[in-house]
Amino acid sequence: MEPAAGSGSSKRARGPGRRRGGGEGAWPAVLLITPPFTQLNTPYPATTYLTGFLLGRGVPVRQADLGLETALRLFCRDGLTRVFAAVREHVARARDRRPEIARALAQERRYLDTIDPAIRFLQGRDATLATRICQGDLLPEGPRFDLAAHNDGDAAWAFGSLGSTDRARWMASLYLDDLADLLRETVAPRFGLARYAEQLGTAAASYDALAAALAEPPGLIDQLAEEALAPHLEEGAPALVGLTVPFPGNLYGALRLAQVVRRLVPTARVALGGGYVNTELRQLRDPRPFDLVDYLLLDDGERPLLCLLEHLAGRRERRLLKRTLVREGGAVTLVDGAGEADLAQAELPAPSHRGLALDRYLSVVEVLNPMHRLWSDGRWNKLTVAHGCYWKRCTFCDVSLDYIRRYDPTPARALCDRIEALVAETGESGFHLVDEAAPPLALVEMALELLARGRAISFWGNIRFEKTFTRDVCRLLAAAGCIAVTGGLEVASDRLLALIDKGVTVAQAARVGRAFADAGVLVHAYLMYGFPTETEAETVESLELVRQLFAAGAIHSGFWHRFALTGHSPIAARPDRFQIRIVGRRDNPFANNDLAHRDPTGCDPERFAGGLRRAVQNYMQGRGLELDVREFFAEPGRRRPRLPAPSVAPDLVTEAIADVGEALARERGRLVWLGGAAQPAREGGHGGLLVVGRNQARFVRAPAPVARWASELLRAATPRTAGPLPTLPEAQASFPGGARAFAPFRRSAAWRALEEMALVRVP
Repeated sequence: MEPAAGSGSSKRARGPGRRRGGGEGAWPAVLLITPPFTQLNTPYPATTYLTGFLLGRGVPVRQADLGLETALRLFCRDGLTRVFAAVREHVARARDRRPEIARALAQERRYLDTIDPAIRFLQGRDATLATRICQGDLLPEGPRFDLAAHNDGDAAWAFGSLGSTDRARWMASLYLDDLADLLRETVAPRFGLARYAEQLGTAAASYDALAAALAEPPGLIDQLAEEALAPHLEEGAPALVGLTVPFPGNLYGALRLAQVVRRLVPTARVALGGGYVNTELRQLRDPRPFDLVDYLLLDDGERPLLCLLEHLAGRRERRLLKRTLVREGGAVTLVDGAGEADLAQAELPAPSHRGLALDRYLSVVEVLNPMHRLWSDGRWNKLTVAHGCYWKRCTFCDVSLDYIRRYDPTPARALCDRIEALVAETGESGFHLVDEAAPPLALVEMALELLARGRAISFWGNIRFEKTFTRDVCRLLAAAGCIAVTGGLEVASDRLLALIDKGVTVAQAARVGRAFADAGVLVHAYLMYGFPTETEAETVESLELVRQLFAAGAIHSGFWHRFALTGHSPIAARPDRFQIRIVGRRDNPFANNDLAHRDPTGCDPERFAGGLRRAVQNYMQGRGLELDVREFFAEPGRRRPRLPAPSVAPDLVTEAIADVGEALARERGRLVWLGGAAQPAREGGHGGLLVVGRNQARFVRAPAPVARWASELLRAATPRTAGPLPTLPEAQASFPGGARAFAPFRRSAAWRALEEMALVRVP
């Protein structure tokens, strides 16, 4: 179907015009959908961002999370009744006698009796069920429980002796994983709890496989998704249905839903956007996807979507759309005639969760990695500190694309206004900052604003291990609610970090990680293997440095990723500089992003994959830190392969941590007092200051003039105080006796006590 030009395709573009009511200028009704599957614990933020934006413009908009709704139709008594009936048909037809399938069928009655209580528990609506689940006689157990027992033992390292609720959530998650495995092995081979038909969207140079799958009769998961979508279409026929496709595992589900929209509401227009569209489909030449969708919107969705709605409302010509792929005359065409710029972060309102059933999301614990748990456990509000990346130099990254290239931080007051609006709307005070790398100075301003407002929240997000994160900055962020950070350590090799243009060294990453850890913040490292020119010796040494980081308490969690070459990265633009050769086409008719390559100078990455992951799994549990790292590359039942011994110093990380190197930042920074009140007082016949810090009170001896000065300084340095925070030179100038008298006081026990308790210096 050719996308219609809309009711006003021949009219000139106009200003805002009329927003509501009948006739020209009325906003069309919009339905925004997250297709199966992304996360079960919290909404993916694309529709919430766009819903908040459109509501602020007066657009009648609704949103739906079809991933959650489909999962809930599957994981209930009625859904599992359909599943087991289909599995029995499969077994009879295919004569499938695998023991794990027979094991599941033998427990069918128990699954049907327990699925609704298990889901209620994971939704937080039946907490008292935890003890029963932990006893091990309620939920039927399948192969996932066997695997967990082999890998994690009794999991006491993760839950201790009193973590019954957490342990029960883990067991209930294994229970769902067993059911997901049963589906995947029998009647729904493309199913996954956080992805659907991912293989059809990954490196899909051709549309043929997707077209063939979409031509098949809908399977069980497709049917459930259609049943979940139908009420949203019946509630009020939308003029525009927007589908976000953030990952390859959402593409098939989005196109299946587009088929349903075409059939049930043939007058509706369908638009696709999201991360997959932005990275994979920018060079789309195959017109067949436009049989199901009318528009593909690139990059930030707010401005392109607004232009499209103005077009559908008859107030903008089609040629004046923004970054929109359409089909014209049987060919794919990019329409980008709009003159308006993208909206600045300061112009955007808070995301809105209106219409989403927040109490129905599931908190699951699929793996015991403490950082991965944050992604899947808990209902997090998603928020962005800044658009794009302030560094934008990493050579493996999509730095040529708008989502990385265009850096635009949100002012701290606007950011905290959004935080307050989201807490009021959702009742949740936890925030996942979804930046590519949250800018440290913006985080500092956000933390100061939160403390000034007296807002108690928790937040976590991705950072770079850069020198701005001093111990004092980390203490400030922790005081404002930072509970965890994830950072790209990548290949823990200074040579390769320089080739990546990461802007950090291993020593610097160690100092930053330990600074966060000392502030009580969980630290997770993204790790990479198989980077171009990486040798086997560098792989072994990288693991040795990771071992040292764990042993020194500089990181608590980590995960190894295989290097993937993408078409929008500096490596793809200059493969010769990285001594690799790109193989295969770079102008495919469908998806163009993932690139195959050959690395004649590097080692075979897959040789090391299992050992790297085994090592980190042990390190997170505090095991194996004393072993030679090469031991982890021995496959079970085999001798250790011949590998070079690490040549890095065994104390490299501990030496780096000892070299704090914060003097310059601390001298020039602002003074911030993170504690409570401080009053001049007397104790034991001595004068001084009674100081209340974060979690302690202490009497600090000092002469009366100094005590009064310190009391005033700490009051002025408290973020709740109006006016700018004092700097160290200003404190010196106001000290009794002046800056010269301050020098010895700064070396005194009194000043050290204030710093130890809650006095920090930040940029």
